[in-house]
Amino acid sequence: MNNYDVVLIAGDGIGPEITEAVKLILAAAGSGIRWVERKAGVAALADGLDVLPEETLEAIRQHKVALKGPCTTPVGKGFTSVNVQLRKKLDLYAAVRPVRNLPGVVTLFENVDIVIIRENTEGLYSGVENEVTPGVVMSMKVATEVACRRIALFAFRYATQRRRRKISVFHKANIMKMTDGLFIRSAQEVHRVDYPNIEYEELIIDAGCMKLVQKPAQFDILLLENLYGDVVSDLCAGLVGGLGVVPGANIGEREAVFEAVHGSAPDIAGKGVANPLALLMSAVMMLNHMSDTAGHENLKAVSEKIKNAYNRALAEGQKTRDLGGNLGTDQFAEEVIKRLS
Repeated sequence: MNNYDVVLIAGDGIGPEITEAVKLILAAAGSGIRWVERKAGVAALADGLDVLPEETLEAIRQHKVALKGPCTTPVGKGFTSVNVQLRKKLDLYAAVRPVRNLPGVVTLFENVDIVIIRENTEGLYSGVENEVTPGVVMSMKVATEVACRRIALFAFRYATQRRRRKISVFHKANIMKMTDGLFIRSAQEVHRVDYPNIEYEELIIDAGCMKLVQKPAQFDILLLENLYGDVVSDLCAGLVGGLGVVPGANIGEREAVFEAVHGSAPDIAGKGVANPLALLMSAVMMLNHMSDTAGHENLKAVSEKIKNAYNRALAEGQKTRDLGGNLGTDQFAEEVIKRLS
């Protein structure tokens, strides 16, 4: 068996429980992953470390790949989001979130198979804020041609590699003519010059969101700037059952961090009822990434084995409570392991 070192950040709240479940499944599937465990978030602060310790960043730089559980972010005060810091410090410029219907998870919509690709480093999420005068604050939306072009190139490359048919850009360039205008001009140029074979369209974001909830199956890949991508990716998760059934990845030129995109859910932490599926699906994305980028071809078969196993478990009614079942975290992991073949 080949062995592969991957950084593991368990995170806060339910993070340690769901990461333990995922570790068991990957070991049972014969992944050969060796976990390099590091801390971030509240768990790091509790140990007297920075919220994002340098040793955690260095481990990711060394091993190139990390799997991350949810980290708590205070609302309106306290420390900066661990996720935002990771993206900035490692230049993880592309957020990728596949959203699809899962067997056994009944929703209002069928045939949903959308990939949201989000620029991960600029826009209003740059965090450039200041107080102009007491009672007046300002937040700056940042866009650069370099970042707009590289996320467009990423999206079109992704579409080509995955044999996807269409890219839809959501924007508000009718109002934000300079920032969103630069974003869509960059996408237009990449489409025209480099990837004319991929179908391309642009929608003003409010109209695009309306169309999403009318008929989501009409969309394939959505390309969005940072803030829009965050909001729309959660909206799309709601089409297929919520954040508990959606994986996520943050990818840069050198490193990649795969994560459950839901919160740390402190209200159910320690109760053994959290759903590990989103983190497990993120781990499957990670294995595919390692296969594609580092030539670890055997991991592709492992990822397919795990994906088939959790699809079978869901189809056969083996679900956690958030999906209408009665399984706990460990029980769901056991049902997935039973179906590995």
